[in-house]
Amino acid sequence: QLQLVESGGGLVQPGGSLRLSCAVSGFTLDYVAIGWFRQAPGKEREGVLCISSSGDRTNYADSVKGRFTISRDNAKNTVYLQMSSLKPEDTAVYYCAAAPYYCSDVPLHWGQGTQVTVSS
Repeated sequence: QLQLVESGGGLVQPGGSLRLSCAVSGFTLDYVAIGWFRQAPGKEREGVLCISSSGDRTNYADSVKGRFTISRDNAKNTVYLQMSSLKPEDTAVYYCAAAPYYCSDVPLHWGQGTQVTVSS
């Protein structure tokens, strides 16, 4: 059974950095694409970044270009979202989600989410 567990969220000042982790169990990253999504209060969920099973990256949000990157460690079966130059508008619950092989904006499996708050 595929399970996703996010960690690494917290409170950070504007301009700061955070690295979120998505630990995957049940399937290796050779078979799943992992996407990061976020949902701010009162707003719809939006896609952020995704990495496919072959390592191809998809950027869903122009607002994070040049600031956020996605990577993975196959040995740890974990995907990371490195966030830098954080802004208050990045405040949201961040979720990782899995789809078979290719990035999808409607993945089937979701983690529980981790809160990121950017505030001084």
